[in-house]
Amino acid sequence: MSASADETNVVVSEELFAPLPGGVELCYQTFGDPDGDPLLLVMGLGGPMTWWDTELCTLLAERGFFAIRFDNRDTGRSSRFPGRVRKADLVRAFVGRPTAPPYSLRDLAGDAFGLLDHLGISSAHVAGVSMGGMIAQTMALAEPERVRSLTSIMSTTGQRTAGWQSPVLLPTLISGRGPSRDDYLEGALRVWGLIGSPGYPPAEGKLASRAGETFDRGVSRSGVMRQMMAVITQPNRTSDLARITAPTTVIHGLQDRMVHVSGGRATAAAIPGAELLLIDGMGHDLPAALFETFAGAIRRTADRITPKSAEQPG
Repeated sequence: MSASADETNVVVSEELFAPLPGGVELCYQTFGDPDGDPLLLVMGLGGPMTWWDTELCTLLAERGFFAIRFDNRDTGRSSRFPGRVRKADLVRAFVGRPTAPPYSLRDLAGDAFGLLDHLGISSAHVAGVSMGGMIAQTMALAEPERVRSLTSIMSTTGQRTAGWQSPVLLPTLISGRGPSRDDYLEGALRVWGLIGSPGYPPAEGKLASRAGETFDRGVSRSGVMRQMMAVITQPNRTSDLARITAPTTVIHGLQDRMVHVSGGRATAAAIPGAELLLIDGMGHDLPAALFETFAGAIRRTADRITPKSAEQPG
């Protein structure tokens, strides 16, 4: 079933569920004509698919994409996984000691491919934010014939000396939170106030509304820890990224405190022919004032595919 987006002719599906091999079930939603160019939107650490704002997804659909946003495992309405990650495990992994994560970025990339399989899509354009950018890069390396183009946003290569996190964030990120909705909203507003885009402040009440929606869709603190372990134990993809032939654009904010801009620069330098778009005033979020910029960059990247790539069945 589907419904039209308000004030547009873009068709938006209801939230649907894709059963994948291994018992994983992903919640997803589509925007636009199924005959459009398939575009998979991959969100970052702890972020539900709704962090790909409906307005941005609508803009992408208006540019000819069949846009697909989804909750990664352990996020929103998708499957929760077992396995407890202790803070001590995170510390061990962070300092490079052998630590087995509950799952890896390769597993998360496999989920994304599984969703495409469920939709009958053999290849797609892929855009990822932060951890989602790492997943998107992993997809392009694991099954390059299935990634038509790649847009990596405020992400990094897995190299420890690139894309580091500002130390001023640590006390807030590791501070405990109570279990209530109000506790979550208070903590989320504090974090987003630190990592958001100083040059593009959100509209009044926007952050509180997004935090409330995120909590109501389902928040798993243990799931965030499992995803964080996948990020910390990721391999350094720098040398492997040289194998990517899909048209690539790397977008990064110059004021990003969560993933330093060096991560974007390193990603663009590692991928042959990648375009680098650095945005002054942008932090670690997707501000509404830049939706046109993001949609335009993703469209231009997709349009760089060769005629042979364009003939790939969707």
